[in-house]
Amino acid sequence: MNILKFKNDEDFAQTGANLIVSLLQSNPKAVLGLATGSSPIGVYAKLVEMHRKGIVSFAKASSFNLDEYVGLPVDHPQSYRSFMNEQLFNHIDIELAKTHVPNGNAADLDAECLAYDKLLEEGGPVDLQLLGIGSNGHIGFNEPDASLSSGTHVVDLLQETLDANARFFDSQEDVPRKAVTMGIGGILKARQIVLLVRGEEKAEAVKNALEGPITTQCPASLLQSHPNVVVLLDEGAAKWLK
Repeated sequence: MNILKFKNDEDFAQTGANLIVSLLQSNPKAVLGLATGSSPIGVYAKLVEMHRKGIVSFAKASSFNLDEYVGLPVDHPQSYRSFMNEQLFNHIDIELAKTHVPNGNAADLDAECLAYDKLLEEGGPVDLQLLGIGSNGHIGFNEPDASLSSGTHVVDLLQETLDANARFFDSQEDVPRKAVTMGIGGILKARQIVLLVRGEEKAEAVKNALEGPITTQCPASLLQSHPNVVVLLDEGAAKWLK
């Protein structure tokens, strides 16, 4: 596990973007695993900038997103499909048909989960998986529990996660209670994982994930078992690390 600490957001975002650009320059058909949330926004902005400068093309690449809310219309501004379109896809040359986000409005969510895993199996493995981390240690929407699901599944979001996501909605009541998420097994199949974490409010989760025991009560701690993880932290997120 390679842990890098940054004093400013500019270097944090540029380093994350450089990892993706280097991959695409060596493998234009790379499969990208993408994440939403505040931590990757700067990385996506850098990727858009580098694409506009002609440094990188996404024309032959494909992508799989980690998760999506259940029951949120796909064109809702807080849906993860809308987020990805707004932050990245609409500004680069990737084929939208090759960008995959779970369907949180599927009539049969269990069938959707199986179909998403089949897409991952056929289109993968993911060459580089971006991750964020929740303040409770979740990755994707894999919440702390006595056991964790390997494959894509529907999850009931914990109150801590609902509280954290409430800032994106008009009221607490508007926050979706469920999500479809790639499972831990699917995440760990990626050839390389890049964990992006910003903010002092994530410092405890980072310490538990990187220095604590491997436990399902901190899903991110399972990253310790992966052979190729790069962790990008700002000073706040790295505060509690030894």
